[in-house]
Amino acid sequence: MLPYAVNIKLSARTLTGALNAHNKGALDWGWQGLIAYGCHSLVLVVDSSTAQTLQVLERHKANVVKVKWARENYHHNVGSPYSLRLASADASGKIIVWDVATGMARCEIQEHSNLFSDMQWLLNRMPSRDLLLAVHPPNYIVLWNADTGTKLWKKSYAENILAFAYHPTYEDRLTMLTSEGIVFISDFSPSRAPASAGKKVYVSSPHSSPAHSKVTPATGAKKALNKVKVLISNEKPSAESVTLNDCLQLSYLLSKKNHMLLLYPREILILDLEVNQTVGVVAIERTGVPFIQVIPCFQRDAFFCLHENGCITFRVCRSSGAILGAPNDDPDPDPIQEVTYDLRCQCDAIRVTKTVRPFSMTVHPGNENSVALIVSDGRLMIWELKSSTLCRSLRAGSNVSSRLYSPVSFCGIPVGSFQSKLPDLSLDSMIAGQSLLGCDESQKMSRCQEVQLKFLLTGLLSGLPLPPFAMRMCPPLTTKNLKQYQPLLAVGTSNGSVLIYHLTSGLLHKELNIHSCEVKGIEWVSLSSFLSFTTSAPNNVGLVRNELQLVDIPTGRSIAFRGERGTDEPAIEMIKVSHLKQYLAVVFKDKPLELWDVRTCTLLREMAKNFPSVTALEWSPSHNLRSVLKKQLAAREAMARQTVVSDMELSIVESSVISLFQEAESKSELSQNICAREHFVFTDTDGQVYHLTVEGNSVKDSARIPPDGTMGSITCIAWKGDTLVLGDVDGNLNFWDLKARMSRGIPTHRSWVKKIRFAPGKGNQKLIAMYHDGAEVWDTKEVQMVSSLKTGRNVTFRIVDVDWCTSDKVILASDDGCIRVLEMSMKSACFRMDEQELIDPVWCPYLLNPRASLALKAFLLHQPWNGNYSLDISQSDYPENEDVKTLMQEQLNALSNDIKRLLLDPGFSLLQRCQLLARLYGDESELHFWTIAAHYLNSFSQDQERVTAAGTGSGLPQEKLASPLDICYDLLCENSYFQKFQLERAYLQEVKRSTYDHTRKCADQLLLLGQTDRAVQLLLETNAENPHYYCDSLKACLVTTVTSSGPSQSTIKLVATNMIANGKLAEGVQLLCLIDKAADACRYLQTYGEWNRAAWLAKVRLNPEECAEVLKRWVDHLCSSQINQKSKALLVLLSLGLFTRVTEMLHSLRCYDRAALFVEACQQYGVLADTEDNNKLVRTVYSDYARSLRSLGFIQGAILFTSKARALGKDLLDELQQPREEAWKSPDSEERAELVQLAS
Repeated sequence: MLPYAVNIKLSARTLTGALNAHNKGALDWGWQGLIAYGCHSLVLVVDSSTAQTLQVLERHKANVVKVKWARENYHHNVGSPYSLRLASADASGKIIVWDVATGMARCEIQEHSNLFSDMQWLLNRMPSRDLLLAVHPPNYIVLWNADTGTKLWKKSYAENILAFAYHPTYEDRLTMLTSEGIVFISDFSPSRAPASAGKKVYVSSPHSSPAHSKVTPATGAKKALNKVKVLISNEKPSAESVTLNDCLQLSYLLSKKNHMLLLYPREILILDLEVNQTVGVVAIERTGVPFIQVIPCFQRDAFFCLHENGCITFRVCRSSGAILGAPNDDPDPDPIQEVTYDLRCQCDAIRVTKTVRPFSMTVHPGNENSVALIVSDGRLMIWELKSSTLCRSLRAGSNVSSRLYSPVSFCGIPVGSFQSKLPDLSLDSMIAGQSLLGCDESQKMSRCQEVQLKFLLTGLLSGLPLPPFAMRMCPPLTTKNLKQYQPLLAVGTSNGSVLIYHLTSGLLHKELNIHSCEVKGIEWVSLSSFLSFTTSAPNNVGLVRNELQLVDIPTGRSIAFRGERGTDEPAIEMIKVSHLKQYLAVVFKDKPLELWDVRTCTLLREMAKNFPSVTALEWSPSHNLRSVLKKQLAAREAMARQTVVSDMELSIVESSVISLFQEAESKSELSQNICAREHFVFTDTDGQVYHLTVEGNSVKDSARIPPDGTMGSITCIAWKGDTLVLGDVDGNLNFWDLKARMSRGIPTHRSWVKKIRFAPGKGNQKLIAMYHDGAEVWDTKEVQMVSSLKTGRNVTFRIVDVDWCTSDKVILASDDGCIRVLEMSMKSACFRMDEQELIDPVWCPYLLNPRASLALKAFLLHQPWNGNYSLDISQSDYPENEDVKTLMQEQLNALSNDIKRLLLDPGFSLLQRCQLLARLYGDESELHFWTIAAHYLNSFSQDQERVTAAGTGSGLPQEKLASPLDICYDLLCENSYFQKFQLERAYLQEVKRSTYDHTRKCADQLLLLGQTDRAVQLLLETNAENPHYYCDSLKACLVTTVTSSGPSQSTIKLVATNMIANGKLAEGVQLLCLIDKAADACRYLQTYGEWNRAAWLAKVRLNPEECAEVLKRWVDHLCSSQINQKSKALLVLLSLGLFTRVTEMLHSLRCYDRAALFVEACQQYGVLADTEDNNKLVRTVYSDYARSLRSLGFIQGAILFTSKARALGKDLLDELQQPREEAWKSPDSEERAELVQLAS
C-alpha cells in the first residue's frame, strides 16, 4: 500500500477585501496576461486565465492610486530577459518599481508628498525602456529612470495637470489634460525637458458650446453631433460656460492616426486633430446610464465603455461605406455624415448601492478581447468577448452597413474553412477590419461569415466584505487527522455570513449565509463543522435576540443549537468549546453561563443566579479520556471472555475492540455513552479565578484562587500544558507555571489585552496577544517577547482579530478589510510567485529563469522535433537539471487545450506559430513584427504567384487572397488602401468644417491629395469680408489654370523653392504638388525634418518606385545614431518588401532568433533571391543562432541550425557532437543512429 501524502505547505499570503476610493484608477493589465490592481496600500497581481491571486505587494504606507506594467516592446534575450516589472504610486506621492516575480522593490521614488496624478512608461524607445514619466501635483512632470530611481529632468506648467497621453505615432508629442484645457507638447524628448510651454487649446463642454443655444428638435442621439460643431479653440471660453471640468478622460484613438477621444458623462467625442474638429460622437439617450471610462482598441476601430451601473459595452466603427453615402435602411431627409460607432454587445450590470459601485476597467493589451472590472467591494470580474456565426435567416435581416464579418486571415495568413484557427484568440481574429468592410458586399459574403459578439464572464475573484471580522482557524493538523485535514479559515462577517477560505490556495472555499446580523464569534467542533453566534441590537430594556448555529460545512446544513432559546435575553459575550469537543460554555452579559453537550445539542447545566459574572473563560487541555477508554476496554474484554469459547475467537474480539477505541480516540469523536472529565477556569469581575470540573451533567467547583493585586480586571485567558496566561484591561500579562506553582506578571504598557491564544503543536509554547493598538508574540517558556506589531509605528492599519494558522504562522485581521497570514515575526514580506501553491496551473513563462524561458520558446517554435509534434520537454535534448525541466513541463501543461491543438497541428505554419508565441509570451515587439512580416511575405508571395498564374492563364484561389493591412498600422499599409482611407478622411473633414480655419485646412489637405476640383470649391467659398478672400481667389484661379508646360512649371517650382527657403514650407509643398513634383516636395519635407509628413505624402501621391525611395531615406534616418529607432525601421523595410535588408538589420541588432525564423519563413515563401551574398547571409544567421541556442543549453536546437549553416557551422557542430558522443554510451544503436542522422 502506498503511503498517504498530504500537502500541508501554507505560504504567507494576504486575503483582501473592499477597496478604498483612492484605488479607483489603480488597475492595469500587462502584456504577459497578468492583472495588477490596488487594494488600500496593497498591490495585487492576478492571473487572468484562472482568476488566482499570484502575488500581493506590500510596501506602500498610503493608498495605492496608480499601477502600470512595464511595456515588453523590445527584443528579449538572456541579457534582456522577460521580466515582471510593475510601477505603483500611492497617495503620498511615492512610486515603487517592483520585481513582481520575487516580490522585491527595485527602487523607490519620491518627489513630493501630495496626492499622485498619473504616470506611464515611455513608449517606442529602444535603449530607454526603463524610463517612467510621472505627473507630480500640482503642475510638474518628471522623467525618472525607474531602474536606478534617478531623476532625469523636471518641467513645470501653469495649470494643474490631471492626466496625459502619448501620441501613438509621433514620439516627440505629448498631450496633457489640465484644469483649463489641453496642452499639446511637440518637443518631448527623454534627453531634455521640453523647452516650450506647449500649445494650449481650450475645450468647451458639449453642453456649453455655442450650438447649444439654438433650438433644435429632439431627434435622439443620432443628431447629437449637431450640438458640438465647435469644440476646440485657441480662445478661452467665457466665464459662464462650463469648461473641461466635465471631461472624464482624454485618450488617443490607437486605430486611427491623429484622432483623439474625449469622454464626458453622456457623450464620447471623436476629434480629428488635423482640423481640431469633432468628426463623430457616441451619445447616450436621456434614459441611458452615464459613462465612467472608455478604452480604445488598436487592432480594430472599436472601444470598450464602462457605465455607472457596471455594464461594459463594446462599440465598433461602422463600415466606411456609410460615410460615402451607402444606402441606409432608415432614410434621413437631412443625412449627417459622421464616424458612427455601433453598439455590438454589452455585459450584465451589477447591483449598485452606496458601498458597491464600479471603479474602473482595463483591457488585455495583446488580445484586446478581454476586459477586467474592479468593483468597490473588492470583486474582480473578467469578461471575455466571444464570437459566433450568424445563420442565413438572421443574416438576411441585418443592416448591410452595420454587419460584422469574420476575418479572412488567422495569425496573418489567409486560411480556408477547414484549416485550424482559434477565432477567440484576439480581437483581430474575431472580426474583420476596416480594410475588408470597405469591400463589395458580394465579395465579403463569398469570402467571410457574418458574426455576432457577446460577453462571457470567465473569471471572478471575490474579496472579503467590510470589517469587522470574527475569524477562527480550524483545529490544527496532527498525525491522527492527516487524511482528513484541510487548512480552512472561518471568517464571520458583519452581514451575518461565514466565509470559509482554503489557505493553501487563498481561494474562497464556501460562503454560508447563516445569520441575520454581525457574527460575533466562531468555534470549531470538528474539522468539518463549527458553531457561530450573533446578537441583535438591544431593545428598550436592553435585551437581544441571540442566534447560536451549528453548521456542517460539506452539506451547508445549519441547526439552531439552543433550540427555541435566544429571544429577549441578555447578549451572548463568548462561546468556548472544550478540548475534546464534548462541552460548550456559553457566557452571557448579565446572566449565568450555560453548559451544553455539543454532541447532542442538549443543555447540561444552567448555573444558579448567584453564579459569578464571567469576564474570561478557558478550557483545560487535560482530560481523563484515556482512563475512560481503558475502563470501557476492560469491560468489553470481560464480556467477550464470557461469550466466546476458543482463544482464537478471543484474540479476534480483543483486536477489533482495541482498534475501535483507538480510532475513536484518534478522531477525538466520542460516542454518546462515553463522557470524559474536562476542566475549565474562569474569572469574575474581582479577578478571582475559579476552577470547575465537568463530567456529564455534573459540574464541581474544584478550586478558587484569590485575585492578584497587580492585575486589573481579567479580560482573557489561555491555557496550554502546564502554562496558564491571563491578560487584563491595563495591558498586563500574568504567566502561571502550574507545575512549579509560580506566577510572573509582565506589564506590557500596552492598552487592554483583547485576546490571547496559544500556537498549535505539541510543546509549542508560543502565544499571541492582541491589544487595541497591535499585537505581540510571546515565548511562554522563556517569558519573553518574540515579536511586536504596533499601529502607527510598523503599520498603518489596526488589528481587529488574531489567530494562529500553523505552529509558526499567525493570522491578523485588520480594519482595512484584509486578513494577513504572516510569519511569527509579523513583518509584512512579499513572497516569490514560484513558491505559491495554486489550485490551477498558470501559464507564465516569466517565472522561469531567463535561459529556461527562452529555451522553452525555441522548443515550441521549431516543432517538430525528431519528426514528432510534441509538448513533452523530456523528448528533446535539453541537458538541464530535472527541477528546471519539471518547471518547464508544468508551463506546457498549463496551456489551454485550444492552444495545444494549434501548436500540435502540422498545418500550422511557421509564421502563425511565431505570432502565437508572441501572444503567449506577451512580446509586444515580436507581435507587431510578425504581424507585418506575415502579411507582406504572403502578399509578395501572392504577387509572384499572380505573375506565374498570368503566364499560364489561371488565377489565384479566392481563399488565398489576403485583405490589406489594417489602418491601425498607418504608414505601413499598402499605398492603395492608405490613399482610399485618406480620401474618406478628407471628405469627412470637409463635411464637418464649421469655421474658415477648418475650411482652409481642408482645402490644403485636398490639394496635397490631388483633389483639385474639391479644393477649388472650398477656396471659392471664402467670404468677401474675410481678409484672406483675395489670396484664396487667386489660389483658386492658380489651381484651375495650372498647366504642365515647361515655363509654367519652372516658374511655379522656383516660387515654391523660394517660399520653402523663406519659411513657408507648407505653401511651397502645395505648389510642388500642383505641378506633380510630389517627389521634390517629399525631399524638402525630409530636409526640414518633417519625416512622417514626407512619408504620408509619398504614399498618397507617388508611384510605388518613387514612394519606396522616400521611405528608404526615412529608414536611413530612423537608423541614425541620433534617432536610433531601428525597430520602427524594420517595420518600414518589411512594408517595402526589402527582406534581405530586414535580415541584415536583425543580424546586426543581434536578434539572432528572430533573424533565423525570418530567414526560414522567407525561404518557405520563396521571396529571398538565391544569390551568393544571400546564401552567405543565411548561413551566418543560422550559425549565430545555433551559438545562441547552445548558450541556452538547448543542444538539439543548436545542432539543427548548425547543420543548416553548413560550412560555417562545421566547427560548432564538431564541438557539439564531441561531448554527445561521450554521453552516447548508454542509448541503443537505433537511438544513436537517429541522433547522428539529425546532426548530419
